[in-house]
Amino acid sequence: QVQLVESGGGLVQAGGSLRLSCTASRRTFTSYGMGWFRQAPGNEREFVAAISWSGGTTYYANALKGRFTISRDNAENTVWLQMNSLKPEDTAVYYCASDRRAYRVGISAARYDYEYWGQGTQVTVSS
Repeated sequence: QVQLVESGGGLVQAGGSLRLSCTASRRTFTSYGMGWFRQAPGNEREFVAAISWSGGTTYYANALKGRFTISRDNAENTVWLQMNSLKPEDTAVYYCASDRRAYRVGISAARYDYEYWGQGTQVTVSS
């Protein structure tokens, strides 16, 4: 079993920034891609960003490109999501997730390709 623990959420004004962290318990963290998803009330969970197991490739939801940045430190078993120029519509619970396939070629944005999920961290952006 892998535990993923997110932190860094909170309340921020529109235009502000937050940096989310996700730390994994798995020793083989370095073998798996990681993703961030979010879910707003009444909406389905949607893809935000993902990073390959090596950290060399990243992928973003089109609407978020240029504002969000995903990164990882394999020595720290941690992945981050830097969120800038936040908007009220970014308000959601943010979840990190671990790919179910080790050493995946490329990146998946599909929820079913992620096996382990964190408990989520609330991000609220006020207008």
